[in-house]
Amino acid sequence: MAKNNAISPARLVAFNILQQVETGAFSSILLAAEEPRLIPADRALCHELVLGVLRWQLLLDKIVEHFAKRRIDSLDPAVRIALRLGLYQLRFLTRIPASAAVNESVRLVRHARLSSATGFVNAVLRRAIREANYDPASEVSDPLETISIRTSHPRWLIERWANQFGVEEAEAFAEANNVVPSTVFRVVGVRTNEAEVLERLRSAGATVEASHVAKGAWRVSGVTSLVRELSAAGQIYLQDEASQHVAEVLDVKPGERALDLCAAPGGKTTLMADRAHDNARIVAADRSAARMETVVATTNLQGLKSIKPLLLDAGEKLPFGSNVFDKVLLDAPCSGTGTLRRNPEIRWRLAEDDIRAFAETQKRFLANAAEVMRHGGRLVYSTCSVEREEDEEVIEEFVARDKRFKLVSTERTWPQVDGCDGFFIARMERRT
Repeated sequence: MAKNNAISPARLVAFNILQQVETGAFSSILLAAEEPRLIPADRALCHELVLGVLRWQLLLDKIVEHFAKRRIDSLDPAVRIALRLGLYQLRFLTRIPASAAVNESVRLVRHARLSSATGFVNAVLRRAIREANYDPASEVSDPLETISIRTSHPRWLIERWANQFGVEEAEAFAEANNVVPSTVFRVVGVRTNEAEVLERLRSAGATVEASHVAKGAWRVSGVTSLVRELSAAGQIYLQDEASQHVAEVLDVKPGERALDLCAAPGGKTTLMADRAHDNARIVAADRSAARMETVVATTNLQGLKSIKPLLLDAGEKLPFGSNVFDKVLLDAPCSGTGTLRRNPEIRWRLAEDDIRAFAETQKRFLANAAEVMRHGGRLVYSTCSVEREEDEEVIEEFVARDKRFKLVSTERTWPQVDGCDGFFIARMERRT
């Protein structure tokens, strides 16, 4: 805890990260950058605070508005974030003393050189302690607005999901988006033995269970330090089960030529290579040089030799001939609504026009991918979105237009059903 009016490292880092997220940064990148500077206990609390505040932002803001008698957007950003942090601790982290939550939020405002607001922050949070059971959702009558507030999602998203798959399922999905996801890994087979890694984890006290979504995926809890050690050594790779299942559906075999069109950060590419015993010929393509550096670093860490990195824009004509690749994966850029558990800030940034724009990009990428497929080859299209415009509608239009391809299967994963990210996967084959 803080001493001599110093702010605890976890809260100060969380405060700084949330300020940067407000201006467009991504929490996952910022948290990863700060991890080495924090001791394990502070690292865990910082993660909890950042992701918790982002998940519950709408609910927290409604509560702040009630107690402050002011609109949330009228507050200085630093004051707004300090109040969210304090209120999140009061509402969701019962192990933290209320006095610590309040005092540290006041110190954060003073740290931001807004001493004139310290009394205001203190008063709002003290009132929140006195009226701990206040529920802003109880003041609205519209069912979708109630779900929006209680699950802390923009109303337009709740309405969209209710129209797509029903109110009950929309609510269940929104609730699942606020559940902390499991830590999931796969063993890098070219580097180490799976049985030995699992035994080492279990001997250290970890709970490890096999995934029912993807073969070779494992959920783990406990011994976080050992998981980090194995990951840093390239012996395991942390990757959601649904993401692993995408590469499983593509099923690259030894000797085959494969193309991963949007390869960064490299999880699916390296899984393909590993499952093919590093004996396939895989082109890992991406248009971002910075993100491609991550692909290269991951490839090198895992000791894989069969992956060739290539900078290209999948929206342009691809620099390959026709009838080249046996397998092509297009894990297309998308809205990311299936990953709101891990990337909660997406829900506050996304607009309906963005979804339509993603769909147009996806159609263009898919058309270009089709031109490099060999006869009889397999084309897998996937997104981490739950939006029909980006998923079923893209595929329906593609197979209706390009008669060279037949749709073999489609499937979805859901956080509220499968406990993993929400993915859409379509498997197609080029006719012989």
